[in-house]
Amino acid sequence: MEKLAIFGGTPVRETPIAYGKQCVEQDDIDAVVETLRSDFITCGPKVDALEEKLCEVTGARYAVVVSNGTAALHLAALAAGFGEGDEVIVSSVTFAASSNCVLYCGAKPVFADIRPDTYNIDPESIEKLITPRTKGIVAVDFTGQAVEHDAIREICKKHNLILIEDAAHAIGTKYKGRPVGSIADMTCFSFHPVKTVTSGEGGAITTNDEQLYHRLMRLRTHGITRNPEEMVHPTDALWYNEQVELGYNYRMTEFQAALLLSQLKKLPKFSARRKEIVEKYDKAFSEMPEIFVQREIPESDTTRHLYILRLNLDKLTCDRRQFFDALYAENTRPQVHYLPVYWHSYYEKLGYQKGICPNAEKYYEEVMSIPLYYSLTDADTDDVIRAVKKVVEYYRK
Repeated sequence: MEKLAIFGGTPVRETPIAYGKQCVEQDDIDAVVETLRSDFITCGPKVDALEEKLCEVTGARYAVVVSNGTAALHLAALAAGFGEGDEVIVSSVTFAASSNCVLYCGAKPVFADIRPDTYNIDPESIEKLITPRTKGIVAVDFTGQAVEHDAIREICKKHNLILIEDAAHAIGTKYKGRPVGSIADMTCFSFHPVKTVTSGEGGAITTNDEQLYHRLMRLRTHGITRNPEEMVHPTDALWYNEQVELGYNYRMTEFQAALLLSQLKKLPKFSARRKEIVEKYDKAFSEMPEIFVQREIPESDTTRHLYILRLNLDKLTCDRRQFFDALYAENTRPQVHYLPVYWHSYYEKLGYQKGICPNAEKYYEEVMSIPLYYSLTDADTDDVIRAVKKVVEYYRK
């Protein structure tokens, strides 16, 4: 048996492969430079054009671009009217921002469990958690796979709840042929560099509701409006603007918008390449009883942001930490997504305890994310597979 690099062997490859990486090409750079030389570098025509493009990509009537994905979630939660005394059901396996946005509004996050095979929020868990105080759901398209919209929409309709879809992972994904972004009451996107397309930092909210759209636009810019119909003291003076509620400065710059506009032209090829890599990984790992492959629901045509490697620890002599360290030493650099949110020390201080979402907690003990991004070559992908197989063979019972 070949010795693992962690124990002094030779690694599968000389140079490390990160779990995620942006693809910024010359045309992206040219678009940013052109914008920097223009008359506008914030609050200009590129932002307007980007919002139009996002409506085209998602099928939504309206789009509001913001400074990052967390800002998108915060504004969506505010526009939904979440506040003191409200409860909002959130997935337990997600980045903390998905539930922090509820706390920002003074409401209480209530954590739903995940399905053990898809890793997405379980509608049956949602239903069990609803109380008279429940006002909404923040459902996360984890890894890029769409949530079970039909089941969740029925729950929302039955209990008069607002649905915010956290699609930070899911630009390019479709549910029953409909693009993510056009289905929920509000959908939030992130354009961080490890996502499928990037603006450096950036986010967006899409919606089909005109009233929500106008409120989101105000909240993005300090709660200030130039629309006389929204003012308490309207005037036709061209210089006049009025703050009508407490908002935030969550605007995106013109050069970020230019970068994302350029990136969105490549979304089809970025998506196609990610699907190719996922298919190759699935084929390799489904033949290994030591690895569980994430199940995808047939309704979701997924552009995958993350590829989750889940270990069948009953068939291995190691734990997740040992496997992770061994894979890292082979120069395949994994990451873990995510610690159940309520396990964070801040949430412990708020009174949340372990044990409330058993599927999420078991998931966390067994998983890591392996490299997945557009510029990952076939040779890189082969090296990742070889590294995983090498570690599995070493620790196989």
